[in-house]
Amino acid sequence: MKPRLGQHFLTDPSVIQQIVSTAAPTAGEHFVEIGPGRGALTGPLLSKGAIVHAVEIDPALAQELRERFPHERLSVHLADALEFDYSALDGIGVPDAGLRLIGNLPYYLSTPLLFRLLESAAGFRDMTVMLQREVAERLCAPPGSRRYGRLSVTAAVRCRAEPCFSVAPGAFEPRPKVHSMVVRLTPDSRYRILRPDVFERVVRQAFSQRRKTIANALRGLANKEQITTAGIDPTLRPEQIPVQAYLRLSEHLD
Repeated sequence: MKPRLGQHFLTDPSVIQQIVSTAAPTAGEHFVEIGPGRGALTGPLLSKGAIVHAVEIDPALAQELRERFPHERLSVHLADALEFDYSALDGIGVPDAGLRLIGNLPYYLSTPLLFRLLESAAGFRDMTVMLQREVAERLCAPPGSRRYGRLSVTAAVRCRAEPCFSVAPGAFEPRPKVHSMVVRLTPDSRYRILRPDVFERVVRQAFSQRRKTIANALRGLANKEQITTAGIDPTLRPEQIPVQAYLRLSEHLD
């Protein structure tokens, strides 16, 4: 085990079963599994007839998976999940029968990895992931809540995020110091991001100064007139502003 990789192996059979039941795999479906570790989820997925693309950064664990599951429906990719090219996998981008994602995301990498996956969300049918509970709460937070921030907005504009259940530290070996939570993300086309680069810049800058009013937080990027034209009260704080308003604002900027 390599502590620098944030490895906490899922060992509780009941939690494993809950995650598999939440994902509900069926025969022939393509899954990409991030952080398979020793195969706690890999085995049940294969037993359900799924085709599994396991992305593992640790060479020893990747080899262990190949030896433990010498299966034609398992492909083990020795790669960093943050840099992996998901678009190259079979099933990506097929709306109803496309690639699905499952995984116990490494704590040290979960936030940047979520941003990376959300960029590609439209290419997945759904994503069932286990995260540090604090990150999961930020991912699913509604406007006006303490946890609402850049991650919440980035997720909400692309997916429906559904918190499923909490997982205690005792479900892992070694035990982490924090609780975890399983979240299901389903791509959603309710919103259109007409100017993705501008939208990303607005949201990033707004929440980098979340204690300020939106007018002060976006100084140098948007003026009060542009903020008001987008239907936003310039005295509100970033966490009080819904996703739709950030989208409107990004469309009003030069």
